Amino acid sequence: MSSGALFIAVFLACIVEAVEALTIVLAAATGRDWRSALIGVVAGVGVLAVAVAALGPALTAVPLTPLRLVIGGLLLIFGLQWLRKAILRAGGLKALHDETAIFRTAVDEARTTPSRGRGMVADWYSFTLSFKGVLLEGLEVVFIALTFGANQRDVPLAALAAGAAVLVVTVAGVAVRAPLARVPENTMKFVVGVMLTAFGMFWGAEGAGARWPGADAALLVLIPSVALFALGLVALLRRAGGPPATADSFIHGEARP
Repeated sequence: MSSGALFIAVFLACIVEAVEALTIVLAAATGRDWRSALIGVVAGVGVLAVAVAALGPALTAVPLTPLRLVIGGLLLIFGLQWLRKAILRAGGLKALHDETAIFRTAVDEARTTPSRGRGMVADWYSFTLSFKGVLLEGLEVVFIALTFGANQRDVPLAALAAGAAVLVVTVAGVAVRAPLARVPENTMKFVVGVMLTAFGMFWGAEGAGARWPGADAALLVLIPSVALFALGLVALLRRAGGPPATADSFIHGEARP
C-alpha cells in the first residue's frame, strides 16, 4: 500500500468516528455545561494518549508476518460488522444513521437529568457523557490508526491521518456548533466497511502464508469485488421490499423484522 492510500484509508475511517464523538460532546455541552463537557474531552484524549504511547511502540516491535495475521483477523471482524450494518441500512432493514436525531435525543435526555458536581467538575453528567463519547469513539480511531500503521510500518503517517480527520471534524463542529448532519456518514460507513473487510482479507491471508497474485495490486481487484458483493446484497434486500426503517427506530436500536 502506498503512503497516499494509507493516509486516505485511515482518514476516511477516522472521520466517521470523529463525527459521532462530536455529536455526543455537542449534546453534553449545549444541553448542560460547556466547561464540564470540555474537561471530559480533555480527560478522554489523555487516556487515549496513554493507550497510544503504550501500544504503538509495542506493535512496531512485533514480527510482520504474525502481526499481519492478527491485524488481518481483527480488521476482518471489525470491517464485516461495519459492512453488515451498512448493507442493512442501504437495504432498508435498518434506519439510516441520523446525527441530528441522535443529537436532539441526547440533548433532551441531558436537560432532564438532575445536575450534580464533583470536585472541579461543575456538572458530572456533562463530563461523563463527553468522556465516554471521546473514549469509546477514540478507541476505534486508535485501533484503526495503529492496525493500518503497524502493518505498513508507518504508524506516524497513520497517526497523522487520524489526527487530521479529528482536526477537520473539530474545526467544523466549532464553526457550526451543531452536529455535522451534511456529512454523508451512511455512504462513508459503507465505503469504510468495504475497505476494512478487503484489507482484513488481504493482510490476514498474507499473514497465514498466502501470496496474492500481483502482490499489492491484488487490492485493486479485491476491494471492488467486496463492494460489488455488498451492493448485490443491498439490491436483494431492496427487492424483498417492505416499509423502510425510521430514524426513531435507529435511535432506539430497533431493526425492521
